[in-house]
Amino acid sequence: MRKRTPSAEDSDDTGAAGGDRQFITSLHRGLEVLSAFRPDDRAGLSNGDLAERTGLPNSTVSRLTYTLLKTGYLLYDSATGRYRMGVPVLSLGYACLSGMPVRDAAQGYMQELADECGEGVLVALGGRDANTMTYLATARTKSVIALQLGVGSRISLARSAMGRAWLAACSEEERAEAMESLEANADAEDWPRIKAGIERSIQEVHERGFCGNYGDWQPTVNSIAAPFRSSDPTEPLLAFNLGGPASYLPKDRLEAEIGPKLVKLIKTLSLGGSVRQ
Repeated sequence: MRKRTPSAEDSDDTGAAGGDRQFITSLHRGLEVLSAFRPDDRAGLSNGDLAERTGLPNSTVSRLTYTLLKTGYLLYDSATGRYRMGVPVLSLGYACLSGMPVRDAAQGYMQELADECGEGVLVALGGRDANTMTYLATARTKSVIALQLGVGSRISLARSAMGRAWLAACSEEERAEAMESLEANADAEDWPRIKAGIERSIQEVHERGFCGNYGDWQPTVNSIAAPFRSSDPTEPLLAFNLGGPASYLPKDRLEAEIGPKLVKLIKTLSLGGSVRQ
């Protein structure tokens, strides 16, 4: 990630969000540091790694990691000089998941769909996190070749079927903001192809309720996805996807057979599956 140019914002605690004096810059940066960790960072991250991923100055990252360490949100390994997430972060994640009743309502339907579709299938529910989609729930068939992704895994907003389905259903303002961020972080040569894929997926969602992705996310993986918006206005926009090895899930099967089943699952939830008990 490109480094930010140090400015007055590095020492000013408010006003970073377009002059919004209610915006606390230091809190935002602390959350950026926590968001930089990924499920496969088992060895932890150094201050240098965090500075690279967030674009924040090294001195700022050092102060943030010190504070997060003192409050328990990070753990430090003096032998490696790396940080790992502490238990309090996990409690925040579970608090988030428990506040999404659609997750529990959808789990059984997701497993039924995965079992019905057969070998190697993974069904997931996810929401947007900056330029990624984070898995909130998963269901898979028993298979040694199923995608090894679980709750907390992140996939690309721009290149995945799930991310493109989310972009198809979000507001025009949200889409414009997301597209600007995606372009800023994409390779200039790759962006026209990525943008064309997003625009094609948006059209597919509007025409048939789901979009397909055939090798854009991973060369050997095919998937479909559809957006889900709860009747509860406080719930975030989410998206479901279904994917697996391309050899098991060819394009024609996904579009003719499985895509309509995914849309049916979402319609079932919309009729009451996500209602709070």
